[in-house]
Amino acid sequence: MKERIGRLYFIDAMRAWAILMMLQGHFVDGLLDNVFRDDTNAVYSIWKYFRGITAPVFFTVSGFIFTFLLTKAPRKGFDNPRVKKGLKRGFQLLVIGYLLRLNIGGLFNGHIYDGFYLVDVLHCIGLSLIGIVVVYLISYRSLKVVFPSLLLVISILLFVFEPQYKPLTFSFLPEALANYFTKANGSVFTIIPWFGYAAFGGFLSMFFNQFKNAKYLYVFAIALSVLCGLWLIFYSSGFFLNMERWTGLEIFKGIYSNNYLFIRLGDVLVVFAVFMFLKRLMANKTLLAIGQSTLSIYVVHFIILYGSFTGMGLYRYYNHEVTPAIVITAAIVFMFVSTIIALQYEKHKETITYYIAITRTYLWEVLKSWYRLGIKNMKR
Repeated sequence: MKERIGRLYFIDAMRAWAILMMLQGHFVDGLLDNVFRDDTNAVYSIWKYFRGITAPVFFTVSGFIFTFLLTKAPRKGFDNPRVKKGLKRGFQLLVIGYLLRLNIGGLFNGHIYDGFYLVDVLHCIGLSLIGIVVVYLISYRSLKVVFPSLLLVISILLFVFEPQYKPLTFSFLPEALANYFTKANGSVFTIIPWFGYAAFGGFLSMFFNQFKNAKYLYVFAIALSVLCGLWLIFYSSGFFLNMERWTGLEIFKGIYSNNYLFIRLGDVLVVFAVFMFLKRLMANKTLLAIGQSTLSIYVVHFIILYGSFTGMGLYRYYNHEVTPAIVITAAIVFMFVSTIIALQYEKHKETITYYIAITRTYLWEVLKSWYRLGIKNMKR
């Protein structure tokens, strides 16, 4: 009997796990007192390692889901409705990313703070979706070979050449644009190398698409993910060291010296294997709802923690001041509250959107009335 792919519940579950880990990671990292940040402490060291897995998983899953839906559509190329949706979603994430960094108080004073121009997760995921669409449009006539090959090559090249472009400040570009390529100005994420994880997620989705009717698909996928993942985690550094010795190329030495990208890719594959193995347990409605509401959860957590729009977030008042016992308890509450608010928003999204539209129209009319009144007074 063939093992067919229906809805990929394990992907939604992975996305739910990733966003919850992101919430607690941001909370603990932002509020935990520096005195307790001890890498020799086993608990803190384990937490820190798993926190580092979150973003690679999130980017990879985002690329996987988007590419899976993009290539699943019956129409191809520019006729594919997912192309337009993907571009729209990408630009929407860019706009939301900037809005979350906007301080309304400063805006009313005619000032936009430098933090507004910094690049974060949403900016990079938005650009990644746009990037996948571009690669798709270039290669859609050969979806089974060229498209996945390009995604894999892009991923590998971004990871391999990371030591070469990481030190660059891209000072020849306007700072707002340079922030997409360098952390020198304070950006948290940059499109390079993080697009590599999204592209690799797209490559994995093509694997599932092409072999969706294969017998024992999940058995093979789990075994391959574990083997490749463990090799990347434990042996890729040695591989690059040997490549440097054999070829004499400095680029391999640079990878060996800080081989976090390939090791994290190995972590991602192992996480994929775990969730695929437990896929029969992943159909919980709440878990799936969380996985399908990651944007709303991210926005809510950003507002509460970092004080978007007002500048009055938890980070401002408790930055690196909280003890472990309190921060762990508070992180659980923070995750619960952020998730509940986001799920309630998703539940009543149409009603909320309707009232926001009415309010926006009303405010626009008020502004136009004030403008006309000001013009009349000037003429007098």
